[in-house]
Amino acid sequence: MGFWGHFIFARSEQPLLEAPVFDGLGQDQKAEVHTLRPRPGGWQTLQLDTDGWGEDKLPALVECTGAPACTAWIYDSDMAHVTGLGTDGRQWEAWLHLDMAAALKVEDPEDMDDSSVWWDSPEFAEAARLIRAELDAEVPDVAASAIAWAASAGVAVPDRARIEEVLRSKEVLAEEVFFNLLDALGFPAAAEPPSEH
Repeated sequence: MGFWGHFIFARSEQPLLEAPVFDGLGQDQKAEVHTLRPRPGGWQTLQLDTDGWGEDKLPALVECTGAPACTAWIYDSDMAHVTGLGTDGRQWEAWLHLDMAAALKVEDPEDMDDSSVWWDSPEFAEAARLIRAELDAEVPDVAASAIAWAASAGVAVPDRARIEEVLRSKEVLAEEVFFNLLDALGFPAAAEPPSEH
């Protein structure tokens, strides 16, 4: 069983969970939020094992932090949908694990009673192949948009070829691809925890 939920990446001088945009989460939900090791420059990542937060809240997050932000919705660790938003209002999105994303984007026929029969059909495979090709063709534009977003965050201009490579990669866990994408976009790596003596 993989991870279902959201990762939220933003810059804040205060603990990110204290931002007003998270006030709508109940105390029980907040108690379940995991704060990952911060990256230099105030960049923080929250892991929410809940559907109580989504990309529709990105504008409020960007407004209250005054910095670009992004969120990744993880589907059972098999696929991720990333949405980024800059302070200029420009948005970009990326699908990670393109094969799974394509399969999930195939619509079931209206007259299909048993989805498992459809999923095993040649028609489904062809529909997924076509969507996969479309997603792959979008990768250069997605990379360019992501690079512009990262540049607006003040990080070094990254290697575009590396971004495209990550966007097409097939790590075991979709969330690992998301973290690799942040690394490739030039955000400084999280500091290693101090070793215990």
